[in-house]
Order: sequence, then C-alpha cells, then structure tokens
Amino acid sequence: MKPLCVTALLACVVSVGRAEDVKKPAPAAPATRTIEFNRDVRPIFSDACFACHGFDPKARKGKLRLDVPDGAFAERDGAFPIKPGAPNASEVWKRIVTDDADSVMPPPHTNKKLTATQKETIRLWIEQGAKYQKHWSFEPVARQSAPGAGHPVDAFIRARLEKEGLKPTAEADRETLIRRVSFALTGLPPTVAEVDAFLADKAGNAYEKMVDRYLANPRFGEEMARHWLDVARYADTHGLHLDNERQMWKYRDWVVKAFNDNLPFDKFATYQLAGDLLPNPTSEQLTATGFSRCNVTTGEGGSIDAEWRYRNAVDRASTATQAFLGLTAGCAVCHDHKFDPISIKEYYSLYAFFYSGADPALDSNVSTTGPFVKVPTPAQQAALEAAAKAEAGARKALEEAAAKAEYTDPAATPDAPAVAVREVLLDDTFPAGATSSNTTRNAADWVTAPAFGAKSGRRVLRQANTFFHQDTIQFRNPLRAPAGARFEAWVYLDPKQPPGAVTVQFAGGKKVWWGQEPTAESPYARGGLGTRVGDLPKPGSWAQLALNAEDLGLKGEQPAPSLTLQEHGGVVYWDAVALTGTSNPATDPRTSFQVWWKGLNGKAPPGLPAGLNAVVAAGPAKNPKAEDVAKLRAYYLAHVARGATPALANLQREWEAARAEHAVAADAIPGTMVFRDLPVPRDSFVMLRGQYDKPGDKVQPGVPAALPPLKLADPSKRATRLDLANWITSPENPLAARVAANRLWQQFFGVGLVKTSSDFGSQGEPPSHPELLDWLAGEYRSSWDTKKFVKLLVTSDAFKRDAAQPPAVRLKDPENRLLSRGPRFRLDAEQLRDNALFVSGLMSHEMGGRGVNVYQPPNIWEPVGYADSNTRYYLQDHGAALYRRSLYVFIKRTAPAPFLTNFDATNREQLCAGRDRTNTPLQALQLMNDVQHFEAARALAERVLTEGGKEVEERIAFLYRTVLSRRPDAEEVKLVAAALERQRELFAANPVGAKKVVHAGESKPKGAAADAEVAAWTMIANLVLNLDEAVSRN
Repeated sequence: MKPLCVTALLACVVSVGRAEDVKKPAPAAPATRTIEFNRDVRPIFSDACFACHGFDPKARKGKLRLDVPDGAFAERDGAFPIKPGAPNASEVWKRIVTDDADSVMPPPHTNKKLTATQKETIRLWIEQGAKYQKHWSFEPVARQSAPGAGHPVDAFIRARLEKEGLKPTAEADRETLIRRVSFALTGLPPTVAEVDAFLADKAGNAYEKMVDRYLANPRFGEEMARHWLDVARYADTHGLHLDNERQMWKYRDWVVKAFNDNLPFDKFATYQLAGDLLPNPTSEQLTATGFSRCNVTTGEGGSIDAEWRYRNAVDRASTATQAFLGLTAGCAVCHDHKFDPISIKEYYSLYAFFYSGADPALDSNVSTTGPFVKVPTPAQQAALEAAAKAEAGARKALEEAAAKAEYTDPAATPDAPAVAVREVLLDDTFPAGATSSNTTRNAADWVTAPAFGAKSGRRVLRQANTFFHQDTIQFRNPLRAPAGARFEAWVYLDPKQPPGAVTVQFAGGKKVWWGQEPTAESPYARGGLGTRVGDLPKPGSWAQLALNAEDLGLKGEQPAPSLTLQEHGGVVYWDAVALTGTSNPATDPRTSFQVWWKGLNGKAPPGLPAGLNAVVAAGPAKNPKAEDVAKLRAYYLAHVARGATPALANLQREWEAARAEHAVAADAIPGTMVFRDLPVPRDSFVMLRGQYDKPGDKVQPGVPAALPPLKLADPSKRATRLDLANWITSPENPLAARVAANRLWQQFFGVGLVKTSSDFGSQGEPPSHPELLDWLAGEYRSSWDTKKFVKLLVTSDAFKRDAAQPPAVRLKDPENRLLSRGPRFRLDAEQLRDNALFVSGLMSHEMGGRGVNVYQPPNIWEPVGYADSNTRYYLQDHGAALYRRSLYVFIKRTAPAPFLTNFDATNREQLCAGRDRTNTPLQALQLMNDVQHFEAARALAERVLTEGGKEVEERIAFLYRTVLSRRPDAEEVKLVAAALERQRELFAANPVGAKKVVHAGESKPKGAAADAEVAAWTMIANLVLNLDEAVSRN
C-alpha cells in the first residue's frame, strides 16, 4: 500500500488524474451548510487519518501531517495535499475518491472506509476554504450569554431542539420528580413521608426546597463519592500477588466528607494532587493525597524495583491527567501520541511530577506501607496523648524506684525452695520489648473489646483469612521454660468461620496442633502441622488449650526465644497465653541479676540503653565501675526481673496496664496511606519505547506545549505537584472545568455532553452542545461550588421532563443527546442493592469505616488467593455490617463482589469515568434470587403486613408507594391481588417452602403473620422490586 506522500500524490495525478477515473463528488449540500473543522471534519480525520498522518512523527507516513494546516497546505513538487477552495486540486481529495485500490485513502486494510456523507463533508470543507481550528477542548472556555430567557441550561437546549425540529416532553409528575431527584442526589429512593410532604407543598419553590433538602442530606456525599471513587480507582486491596488488604478507607471517607462539606472543586483537586505540599497541611489534606496511592501495587518475588517504581509513576501521571484534564496522555508512554498534541517527552515531563514518590516501589502488600499517617479525631488524639503520658509516667516511676531499690541476688543453696512462676506471653499486648511478624506481612491484628468479650483485659489477638495465618513473637527477655512447665492459651473460635486447626511451636521445640484430621476438601494440609494433641474446643465461647511443656519439646529451663501461633482456614482469637511452673531463684535469669548478666555473654539485649553497652560487654569478670553496674542493675530490676520486690512488682503491673491502655488508644485511631515526595527528587528520563530500563533524554516536570504554560510559585526551583494542581484549576486551563462540568452532567443525565467523558482529545466525541458546555464550564469555574452547580442541573427543565416519548419522536433522538425528554436509565449496581435494603428497612446507615463483607457466593476469593494472603478466604460479616450501603462494601481487586460486577461496576484497577450499562439474563436472576435481594423482599413484605394497613388494596398501595413512589392504578391492584392469591394457595400447600422463604437471609423474621402469608407477600414484594420501574431511575 502506498503512503500518502508527495511522490505518491504526483503518481496519483498521472494514474487517476483523468476525469473518468475520479469519482464524481456527491451532490452539493445546500449553500447554507457551513462546515466546521472541529465539529465536522476533525472526527473523520481523527478516526481515519491521524494514525498515519497525525501528531506522532514516528508513525507518520509519507511525511504528511493532516492535523495542522502547515502540514496539509505545504506545496510539494507543485502539488498540494489540501488546496483551500479547490477540492479537485487537492491530492488528499483525489486519493479519497479514487477507485485505485493501491492509492485510495484510507487504505482498505485499515477498515476505515469513508461514507458518502463523510466524503462530502471533506469536499465541502476544502471548497469553503479548509479552515483549521485548534482542537475544540484546547481552545479557551468561551462563556457566551444564554440564547434566551428562563433557565440558562434550557435556553441552550431549546435553541438546539428548535433547530432540529423537535419539541420537548412536558414536565414529569411530582412523584416522578422526587424519585428522580432522590436517586440522583442520594442514591436512594424517597420515603413515603418525603413524597407526601412534597405533594402537599403548594409553594412556588417547593421543588427547589426539596432539592435543597437532599443536597443537605449526608447521603449526598456518599452518592457523589461513589462516582469519584471509580475515577480515583479506589479499592481495599493492593491488586496483585497476595492482593492483601490495605488501609486506605480514610481516603474514601474523606471524599464523602469533601462532597458533604461542599469543598470547592479546585481545592478538591489540589488536596488530592498536592495536599502534602500545602503550608502546614492538615490531616485531611494529607489524607486526600491517597488519590495517588490508590494504584495497583505488588511485592511479588522476582519483581524488579526499578520497573515498579516506573509503573507506579506512569499510573499516577496517566490517572491524574485523565481524571482532571480528560486527556489520554498515557498513550504517549511509548511514543508521541498518535492523535493528540502530547509528545513522549511531554508525557515524561508529566510523569516527573510523580516519579519522586517516597513510597517503596515494592510494598510487599503491607497494609500500612509508608508514607502512612494516623488520622485521629480530636477526641482520639486527646485520649492517645493522655494514654502516652500515663504510660511514660508509669515507666518513669518504675525506673526511678528500680534505681533506688535495695537488691541482693538470691543465694544458691541446695535446699532453696522452688517458687511458682507465670511467664505471660500474650495478654492485652505482647511482653515489653517483644516484636512480632506474620505471614501476611502486616502488623499483628489486635481487636479491642470484641463483641464476645476478652478472656483477660480488653485486647485479643485475631488470626483470620488465610490458608494458614502465623504470628511469631520474638521475646526481648530470655524465656526459659520453668520446671514442670505447662503451656496455657485461651482461644475463641469464630462460630461462623471456625478454623480447621490451630498450632503452637516454640523456637527449638516441636510443633503441635489441635483440630480435625484434614480431608481433601479441608482448607489446610496434613503436612507441616506437626503432632496432633487433641480436638479443637467448641466454637462460640472461650476455651483453654493446655499441655505439658515437654509435649512442646521444652525441657526444664530450656531457652525459647520465640513463640509461633498458627490458625488454618478460619478465624481464631488468642488471649492469656502463658507458661506456668516453678523456678529456682538462684539460677533463673529473671530473678538473678548475676545469672542474667553472665548469660548475655557480652551481647547487649534489644532495648538496652546505649550507655550500658560497655558494661554488658565487659561482663562481671572484668569488674566494671560500680556506678555502671548500678545502672545496669536498675535496668534489670525495671525491665527484666520478675517482681524483684513487692513494690517493684506492683509498679511493673501498673506499667503493663498503662502500656495496654496506650495500645488500646492507638488501636482506636485509623491510619491511611498518603503521598509524599523524597527530600531530594529523582532524576526523570524519557523511557524509550516505554521500557523502564531504557532511559533517554533527561526531563524536568512540565506540561504539554499545546496547553497554557505552567506558572511556578517559585521560578527559581523545580516545578512541584502543587504547581501542577494550580495550573490544572487555573482560569487559563481550558480543560479542567469542561471535564468536571461534563462529568457531573453525565452523572445526572446519563450521558455527557461529551459522550467520551474521559477523552477530550481527537479520538473523543465532540460535544453535542458546545456552547452549553462552555457556559457550564464557566459557571462551575466561577466558584467551583459543586452543590450550587448540581442544583443548577437538577432544577433545569431538561432534568425535570417526562422520560416517556412517542416512538416516532424517540427515533429522531434515540440516545437523548438532544435532551428532548427526561433522563431515564437503569440504576447502578450499588443503587440496586441499596434500594432493596432501604425500602425493606434493613439498611444500616452507619457512615465510614473499614469495608464490609456482605453476602457473596462461595469460592470467589479462594481460587485467586495465595496461601498467606490475608484475603485468601472470604469471611462474611454479620449483623448490621451485612446491611450497610454498597459504598462501604470491601473491594478485592482480583475478585470484586459479583453483585457489583454483574451490573457493570469496575474492579477499580484503573480509572473509570463512566460505566457501561449492559442487559444480561444473569442480572435478572440476581435481582430475583440473590439472598440479599430475596431477604430484602421478605423484610419488605413484613413492612407491608405491619405498616400497610389491613386490606389487600391498602397493602398493595403501600408497597407501590414504598418502592415506586407512586400509587398503583386499578388495573395494577387487580393484577397484583390475583398474583397474591395464587401465592397464598401455593404456600398453604407447601409449609416447608413457606418457612424457607420466611427465613431467607440472616435477619430474624418479625412474625408479622403466618409463614404462608409472609411468604406470599414476599413473592409479591419481589415481583414489584423487579419491575423495570423499580430498577430504573425514572
């Protein structure tokens, strides 16, 4: 195939230049039709021509460039690719209309054949002077006055409808309007009381007041956040390899709060991109930078640090530019962008803003990978400071008393009596100075005040989720098994997810286990369990595991530097773990200073103050200074000895209690991963062909030349992310306001004025109403007030119109791009579940917190889970957590919740600015049969029976008003009543089936009526919940 170059063009003149060889142009359009490059021609060129004749010089064929006039108009050996005003003298036009398969453009192999209409558009454009325009989205926002009176949004739409010869539908009825507004602003339907209040309000501003109430509802922030979190690619796990849980939910909660607080959008953007660079950043501003930590990460063996540092920066740069600018800048990661004016060098200048992140390239799937900050409330911070002060005071009192204590080593006499001892290994905390590690690579999972109560104190150690979960405790002080020692541990096995086995092993000892012999189906294997010593206790209550230390391979006074606790395939809680027995004070390093000192063998133990290293190294034999020995003895009495005197024993207990309270206060404060830069930024380079190990030219942080220049806060310094954020939201930037306004329009109308809401480049669709988009962008940018802007949209006639339209009229505007009717589309995945929970009365309205695990089919996580991942097994929550809003459902990237993905929710691995809406049989099956929906139907049926009156007609009306926000008509009442009678007959004859229906799900039935009656109404409630009207935003 010949490229479109000068030589080929000239050959074309010779071979196809005869009149009979050139396709006759299509009949000319009416003279009134003016062709605009951006609106009419650019989309054709972008789709069919720019891949070979666009911005990217490496992909450019024939050295011909058609995206700019200089390339298209340049004379080449007497020929012109495009000659303004003369199609037949334009070689491009000739190649478009030729019949020569070797010369025609676009080439047949591209499958980009132009239609007759497209060809005629190009011909007319050339004939009218071939006037180029800068790409529409790169032009400054031109905020024109609204073309008419009334609501400005409607003025623009009305002008377009009149031009197209379409009449808009009338305003929808009030019941439809409140349901539409309620779902749009809160993601939930209105209550019957809210509907009645709106219907009764006859004031002229009743609609506006109703909108204001929903804007002030805390559910507004939740619904708005749901859409933004798709853009931010927020999830609860790392995404690769172990796909462990990560602590990021405070970022999600910050987004909710930002929308509820009506944080101006320019600050909303700035905090996320550069909150850490603001003067004295607040915890909220730091939390917001989690936007750049939401990307997929890994720590898999064999991963290359440099590669993942590169990939993380690429993800962050690409996401930021697409989220806030609507540009697919990531297409320039390997070469110049084929369609948009973003060179590979400019892309890596954007990348340079994010390449100096302080987080490790390989994070080992640790949930608290730094930079990580605690995010306390004022009350939590005060409690933490008080607890820290109390612990410091208790420690100081102990150390001061130890320094003054009179102490003599116990005498080594043959008849010295043995004393009873108890070595506490775990109780509220690990022993002072001990460290721990586990198979999930995360910190130990302590639970404060569990619902079932601790066995001792307030905190218990939780092990869960993995094929086997192992915690190893490394002791600071020497642990020697007392004579005749017994091991004791209290365990609570979760009755919902009991483990198959638990194991215990001391370093140097034998591994033993309690549990059932594994089968082929068991979530644990026989190999590596060690010696079986008995069955596990009954789940659901505290029980003690105990055996002689000799059975653990520990002999009298044998040192044991560490203890490993393990669970297999379930959830277990540990408390009050200890070794008991007797000891000879004269030979026990916990009661004899000299024995302990000698036993150190000159090696300083962990935690020893640095000033005492020399005396430890010297040992007793070298007679160190008495004052140094006194200091070492004081340390020993405070931190090693087991209650050397009654007074010291009491002070040690007080310190341990204070340590536990400090731990409880710290546990109560959640943390989150944040983004920060290194003190000294890394050098950034163009990575040739997008390969992490092929650096080319060095680049500095910067922005594409096709956009306004970057202004630096300090021109003498390197550009920062704060400079980038300020540039994005500056009045000169033509993209940010357009992109944000369009995305909000899409949220409320179902499709954006620019349909490709994440691509405002050449490959994206041009706006359906360009003047309206610019007016909206200017309006939003004037204050960046999101609630004000949302109110502007939902108070327009366009939003309030009836969605019903005659089929003949609908054919003229099938996608409602001209906005001749009101918006109607299926509810999103989260809204479908939330709607069912809300109308049934099951919903928990608790806001914020860690993600919850709701109903899910079995074996979704397990096939993709690694043995030592803390998301290996799906452990469903219970109680109120089971009925929380879907915004708070735990998202595991490698296995997202099926109820979400079945209805087109994203897996949050990358930015998604607009979900698809599919229609599949599986969706209908889920809505009818999934336990969450069926249980909601049963709970709704109980509401009908207890709140809906006594008569069938009353109850049907209550059901319709609760679910559909309207009253049923007479025909609907008749049909539903007949269906109810059939269901009554069926369940009267099948009491077992009725009982199964009534006991669907975990919520307890209320006993509203006999099982058969509740079951019959459950089926009717399920029917109404599955109506198109119920699953659509009308």
